Amino acid sequence: MYIFVPKETESGETRIPIMPASIKKLVKAGARLAVESGIGLSLGLQDEAFQEAGAEVVDHRPDALREADMVLRLRKPPRDDLSSMKRGAIQVSYLDPFNEAELIRACADAGISAISMEMIPRTTIAQKMDALSSQANLAGYVAVLLAAENLPRIFPMMMTPSGTITPSRVFVIGAGVAGLQAIATAKRLGARVEAFDTRPVVEEQVQSLGAKFIKVDLGETGQTKDGYAKALTEEQLAIQREAMAKACAQADAVITTAQVFGRKAPVILTKEIVERMKPGSVIVDMAVETGGNVEGSRLHEIVEVNGVKIIGYGNLPARVPVHASEMYANNVTNFIEHFWDKENKTFVLNQDDEIIRGCLITHDGAVVNNTIRDALGL
Repeated sequence: MYIFVPKETESGETRIPIMPASIKKLVKAGARLAVESGIGLSLGLQDEAFQEAGAEVVDHRPDALREADMVLRLRKPPRDDLSSMKRGAIQVSYLDPFNEAELIRACADAGISAISMEMIPRTTIAQKMDALSSQANLAGYVAVLLAAENLPRIFPMMMTPSGTITPSRVFVIGAGVAGLQAIATAKRLGARVEAFDTRPVVEEQVQSLGAKFIKVDLGETGQTKDGYAKALTEEQLAIQREAMAKACAQADAVITTAQVFGRKAPVILTKEIVERMKPGSVIVDMAVETGGNVEGSRLHEIVEVNGVKIIGYGNLPARVPVHASEMYANNVTNFIEHFWDKENKTFVLNQDDEIIRGCLITHDGAVVNNTIRDALGL
């Protein structure tokens, strides 16, 4: 089976979808693997590192795309690449299928079997393939570093000859994968950390990391079967915002992580809440790419409101691209190995398997994923 890994074309993307360690595994399993020349330059990796791992290095992308049985990427495929791929080829990457109707239809029209890494089910057996979680973990870490860098105070308590410096207060909204990592990182840096989540079930996890869990009575909430927080009603959001306002007014740094997969992020911090915060405090809006949790946040910018900095940088995992690439490459490699036919040395697209059913979006000229079909009105 011929697997091709092209360079990422998205502006500002420093991560790559394959690393030499993963190449060794796939080649050992019997795959023929090729990468586009220069694929690792953003990480300081020369082509020789990939060749030594067993990959071919190719210069002409269209030819490789036409020959490939499977194409591995991180970001969504460019339309020009789809037209170069052969019918029946398997495309593995992020696809943002809820918001990319035209791309999904183009994959179907091209006869490509498109697999969305975002749609890997959150089951025990699929944990090792869960790219969303692995990247969110790193994003939570980076968010805290951005807060620390932009805060005009230090995080930890310090006892000095000139007096004692009190620790900064960090408030994390959302205790999913990103939020829990943000809590852990802020605690390691010595901050006093508080956190809130609509799911009471995560209180114990928050406390286990040394943070205080802020309880707000929202009535009936919970999480989906995949572990995501359920969307709140307008009444629940109003109650939540008032509780958030009190916590934010005391905080030096606030990190918002609330996202509902496939939907616009809920606005949690309104302009009024931001205006009640202390001048010099910082907010990191981790949901800015899906609409933002903070009113007034702007993608790729730092906005200042009454002395409060709102950081809206996108693609946070790309700020630590080596480990982000390693983790994504491991997720993809684990996915391939799970469905690898060792005897015939090929990937088996087993549509009877719940993992494949969850993440296979298009196949044999049609959109086959029922969730996406419903979302796109097909």
